[in-house]
Parts: sequence; C-alpha cells; structure tokens
Amino acid sequence: MKPWRIAAAGLVSLAVAMGIGRFAFTPLLPMMLADGVLDLPRASWLASANYLGYLVGALLCTFQPWIWRRLGRPPPPRPPLAVRAGLIATALLTLGMALQLPAAWPLLRFAAGVASAFVFVYTSGWCLSQLALRGVPEMGALIYTGPGGGIVLSGLAASGMVALRWPAADGWLIFGVLAAILTALVWPVFDARNELQPSTAAGPVVATAAAVAPRRDGIGLLTLAYGLAGFGYIITATFLPVIARQALPGSHWLDLFWPIFGLGVVLGALGASRVPSSANRLLMLAACYLIQAGGVAASLVSPTLAGFVIGSLLLGLPFTAITFFAMQEVRLLRPQQAASTMGLLTAMYGVGQIVGPPLAAAMLSRSSTPGVGFTRSLEIAGAALVLGALLYLWMARRHPAAPLPQ
Repeated sequence: MKPWRIAAAGLVSLAVAMGIGRFAFTPLLPMMLADGVLDLPRASWLASANYLGYLVGALLCTFQPWIWRRLGRPPPPRPPLAVRAGLIATALLTLGMALQLPAAWPLLRFAAGVASAFVFVYTSGWCLSQLALRGVPEMGALIYTGPGGGIVLSGLAASGMVALRWPAADGWLIFGVLAAILTALVWPVFDARNELQPSTAAGPVVATAAAVAPRRDGIGLLTLAYGLAGFGYIITATFLPVIARQALPGSHWLDLFWPIFGLGVVLGALGASRVPSSANRLLMLAACYLIQAGGVAASLVSPTLAGFVIGSLLLGLPFTAITFFAMQEVRLLRPQQAASTMGLLTAMYGVGQIVGPPLAAAMLSRSSTPGVGFTRSLEIAGAALVLGALLYLWMARRHPAAPLPQ
C-alpha cells in the first residue's frame, strides 16, 4: 500500500475521533447554552465526562496486554480492527447526542472519550510504524492535521448553523452522519493485510536496543510533561467561544475563533512534517509549549479581536505537533512497547484535561464575574505550559538527539 494512503487514512481517522468525537462539543456548546438545555457549570462537568472517558480509554490501551493475559484469553485484535471499532462507536455516540435525553449525555460523552482514545492510540501507533517501515517517517506528522481539519470543519459548520438558528441537536445529527461517511472512506485501509512487518534480523534489533537502553529513565519525565500539555490547553480550547462572546458581544468574528484554532493545528502539523528526523524532539516540544503558552497569554493580555485571533492561532499551531514529537520520542524510548507507552502518555494527557474544566468551574463559582474566573483559570494554564517547557529543556540537556528506530 502506498504511504500516502496510510497517511490520508490516519488523517481522516483522527479527524473523526478528535475533531468530531471530542471537539465538536466546543462549537456546539454556545448553541446548547442558547437552547437552554445546558448551563456553564453543567457544561464543565459534561466536558470532564468526555475527558474521563479519554483517560479510561488510554489506560485500557496501556494495560490491555496485561488484562488479556490475566483473563487467560487470546491476544486482543490487531490495531486496524481496534481503529475500525472505535470509529464506528464515535459515529454512533455522536448521533446519540442528538437525542433530547440530557440525563444520558454524560454517559454518551464518557463513551465517546473512550472510543477517541482507542482510535488515537492505535491510529498513531499503526500509522507511524507503517510509514517508518516504508522509509517515510516524516509523513507521520501529516496524520495529525486530521484533528485540525475536523475542528475547522465542525467550527465553520456550527457557524452556519448559528446563522440559520438551528438547534444544537441538528448539529450533533449532522456531525454523526459525517463521522459515519468518513469512517466508510478509510475502512479499506485499516486492514491487517496491509501491514508490513519489521525485520527480525539480529543486527538492527541489537543496535536499536543498545541505543535506547541508556535513555529509558526519560519516560517518566516525558509522561509528566506531556500531561501538563493536556491541562495547559484544555480550558481555552473548551471555553474559547464562550470567553470570546463575553469579551466581544455582538462581534461577527465570534464563531470563527474556533476554526482559526483548527487552521493553526493544520499548519502546525504540516510544519512538523518538515522537521528532520535528526532534530532533538525534546527541544521541539519545549518550543511548542512556549508557543501555546503565548496563545493563552494573548487572550489574557489583549481580550480584543486581534488578541483572540492571535491567541487562537498560537494555541492551535503546536497542538498536534506536540503529539507527533512526543509519540516519536516514545518510539525511540520504548520501540518494543510503543502502543502501550503511547497509551500511558495519552492517559496522563487525559488527567490534565479532566482537571481543567472543574478548575474553571470552581474559579467561576468563586469569582465576582465570569471574566475574572476565566482569567484566573487561564493564568494557571499558562504557567503549567511554561513548567512543561522547562522540563523538556532540562531533559534535552541530559539526552542528545538520537535517530528513530525503523
């Protein structure tokens, strides 16, 4: 199979799982608030239900080999089958949100989080491995344009729905149907028969193990720093349309800040694909965190049209580039356990995401105005991103750049 087909399928898969399954909630949130079916505190907890599901799904990916052994069952399905199952679940759960059953929404969003974690981990692991085996590891960054494309699409679609005064239930229905169509398009690619297997020659394996062994102590700090990214971006990413509406009531740009964030995601992933594989990915990660911290600061320092545009773009640029560089680092540190270690990092990212919305809800309840509450929350988020950047800089001093395994 041609590498471009694998990259394209990974792109679409992540667009469905992340751009729709997880982040369609953000542009639809103002519509749900306007419909009167949700308020801000309940929205925070509904967002957290999705992030909790993402955490549970990531933990299942991390520990599933051990779980299957403990149960005495056969090995779990190959990654392509797990991706297929997760995509089907994402489409069905998104359609379920169109039902006027508010009591079921937390469960649906939780299950969507589980499904998106499975799709993310297994799409990332399978596509990055298959592209590396075909000699084009840099193409792996292209799959991470998928979430940005999904965000742009969902954001622009929601803007049109707002203009037409459609209810949020119609938005969930449309996104669910779109997820099903995209799943059908990539279905043939995620087939175990398309896999290339790595060489079992003793020479390369021994060389790789020798190169990796001195750096195994870096996985703990990498996991911690990656979790800070989940906390650092989530408040802005979840409440960006709401924050903008409070700062710029009546502005025609209100519904475009989220698509601008998605455009930044696409541009950042494309830029990451141009970074040579010999570059120190820890330094790249530090730079990404500082750019994202600048995006958070822009909306704080200048809550104006220009500030929100710059903030949205800077927040989006490193969003999936962070994921690409971190997952490549995982392949260097743990080449034989890449999928489970990716699940571990994704789980820590999920922990950061879970903490963010309740923090915002607590700040809102204890502040004189919503604006003050959001400001305090964003200040904490920006500080977390700066701390993460410092951790990567410290790690980069201890670990020079190393080539990726094939």
